[in-house]
Amino acid sequence: MSKYSKSDILRMAREEDVHYIRLMFTDIIGTIKNVEIPVRQLSAALDGKIMFDGSSIEGFVRIMEADMFLQPDFNTWLVLSWEESKYGKVARLFCDINTPEGIPSDADPRSNLKKIVNKMKEVGFSTLNIGFEPEFFLFKLDRDGNITTELNDNGGYFDLSPIDGAENCRRDIVLELERIGFNIEASHHEVSPGQNEINFEFADVVEACDNLQTFKMVVKTIARRHNLHATFMPKPIANINGSGMHTNCSLADEDGENVFYDEKDKLGLSLVARQWITGVLNHSRSFCAITNPTVNSYKRLVPGFEAPCYISWSEHNRSVMIRKPSSRGKETRTEIRSVDPAANPYLAMSVILAAGLDGIINKTKLIDPIDKNLFELTNQERADLGVKSLPDNLKEAIDLLSKDKLMRDTLGNHIFSKFIEYKNKEWIEFKTTVTEWELKKYFKIF
Repeated sequence: MSKYSKSDILRMAREEDVHYIRLMFTDIIGTIKNVEIPVRQLSAALDGKIMFDGSSIEGFVRIMEADMFLQPDFNTWLVLSWEESKYGKVARLFCDINTPEGIPSDADPRSNLKKIVNKMKEVGFSTLNIGFEPEFFLFKLDRDGNITTELNDNGGYFDLSPIDGAENCRRDIVLELERIGFNIEASHHEVSPGQNEINFEFADVVEACDNLQTFKMVVKTIARRHNLHATFMPKPIANINGSGMHTNCSLADEDGENVFYDEKDKLGLSLVARQWITGVLNHSRSFCAITNPTVNSYKRLVPGFEAPCYISWSEHNRSVMIRKPSSRGKETRTEIRSVDPAANPYLAMSVILAAGLDGIINKTKLIDPIDKNLFELTNQERADLGVKSLPDNLKEAIDLLSKDKLMRDTLGNHIFSKFIEYKNKEWIEFKTTVTEWELKKYFKIF
């Protein structure tokens, strides 16, 4: 049920003196796009009558199929407090993309996630609750406002000012997020210099993805006000920890009860939770191109920097891909640690949800937890435990994705093929680029 009606939104726009609306959507790569309209067009927009040229958006449609329509989600109405101006306020609505026939576009990541959510409900679950833990780096801007590679501080995990030079910026980000309705759980300096983390309350999966996209906008905007550039690039600096986005998941039944909890189990995990974990692990190599979608992503997924690269799970072991946090009861959840913040959240959650459901529906043979530190074992010792590794690079990940029928069915032929096409181009571009490292290594000696 929608919490807002069309008349509610029109009334709030008048009461809040909104003059400008951003109709937002996300492309296949995960970039937020928008069509901007004056408030006099709001009524038409709420009726789904605002059109845009889909052929201009990466991976959407061909030129002969250009006309696409924006269908706002009324529940995402939000006045963007950080964009106030003397002419009036700015508001936003997240939109699904429809064809001229009124059918959800098979190129729209948000609509695709809703499709997988509907399949989840057919199985008997009401909600997939998601709590993201996005990390990001802050770099200084120069006098002209250009981005530099100079970090804003040399702080470490949980440091305070003055060592933590991001304290004021991070506080202002949190205050702005709370101003627009986020419930912040914690914020702190992360392990690496210039690295930060802000955690906010979980939500159902579609809302959680919308919140993440909003979160990224706020972080980047407020960072600019502090003469800083915020980046969610997974590994912006070599030889230090990269940025991940731990993804906490729990399924609820039709009564809203957490089905991952079993008080009789020594870990507090139900059979459904263990089947979910098994499904996610079994497809993790295949969906890695979606959850870790850039060349740079695989420079984070290496041993020695607290990023999981081995396909396994445990309760306390932080060298594994999926951890079961110690919380019990309604807070029982699984923490997928491999996902990075460059991922398109709608696609990432589509493939994770589909993989988990596959384990539940097919009652797949359970994968047992591993409590050993996998970073300290040899390749043979890990192989003896049946532990495989995540892909080493984007090309391997793309090839694995292309062979997984469940992933094709989950993403649909259009998103599946366009994503692979785009990422293959990215890999070729990377492969043919002569890097600074190569010049330093070889230029003088050959």
